[in-house]
Amino acid sequence: MKNPTHNLFSAGLAITAALSLASCGGSSEKKEAADGAADAPVAVEEVDMIEITPEFPKPMFIGTPVPAELPNLEEPDPSKVIKSFKVPAGTELLSKDKAVTSSDVAPIIGDLPLITDGDPDGADGSFVELAPGEQWVQIDLGQEANIYKIVVWHYHKQAQAYIDVIVQISDDPEFQNGVTTVFNSDHDNTLSKGEGSDPAYIETNHGRVIDAKGTKGRYVRLYSNGNTSNEMNHYCEVSVYGKPAAK
Repeated sequence: MKNPTHNLFSAGLAITAALSLASCGGSSEKKEAADGAADAPVAVEEVDMIEITPEFPKPMFIGTPVPAELPNLEEPDPSKVIKSFKVPAGTELLSKDKAVTSSDVAPIIGDLPLITDGDPDGADGSFVELAPGEQWVQIDLGQEANIYKIVVWHYHKQAQAYIDVIVQISDDPEFQNGVTTVFNSDHDNTLSKGEGSDPAYIETNHGRVIDAKGTKGRYVRLYSNGNTSNEMNHYCEVSVYGKPAAK
């Protein structure tokens, strides 16, 4: 006859073993689930993009170009000219007919509103000439915006490069605080705003497209310090593309 105590003891061992196995299985399943969650890709918010193609003026080179001699002058390459660019959906031309001020309050040629009139042509009557040496122009967008691209046309009727070109964005109209530099070809810090690593470039009818990377700001200021043909500073047009910042 079997001992009842022995039977109870064996049953207890069986139950304990079963519980132990169930417990291990559950832990393993939980661990696998946790590992799976850790390995799952993090969702990245997709941004709808649109393509913008500015209206470029016709080429206007005349005469014999003056040789440009700058240590940071890029080699012209027509294949690398930016003729269109992608920006987040909702981006628009913010600078059209916006107020322009300048370090030269009385330009030698033209009036400051020509810089944001939407016409980048280089013909007579379409550009502004500022005094020699370091000068700047500044566009007031009227409100803070996320700025994605800035297209700059200096005088492009001659094959010349402008010197110490710097483009900055700020919410401070005096550009003393919260200033972000988005382009700087002042390689030797002549204007005392930091050494720039961007190249100087020969002006063409395609201007220069500057990536502002969504920088927030209300004001856009552009510096130059003469050009390789003479000491004057010129602007045909500055186009600022962006979206009004959320309030």
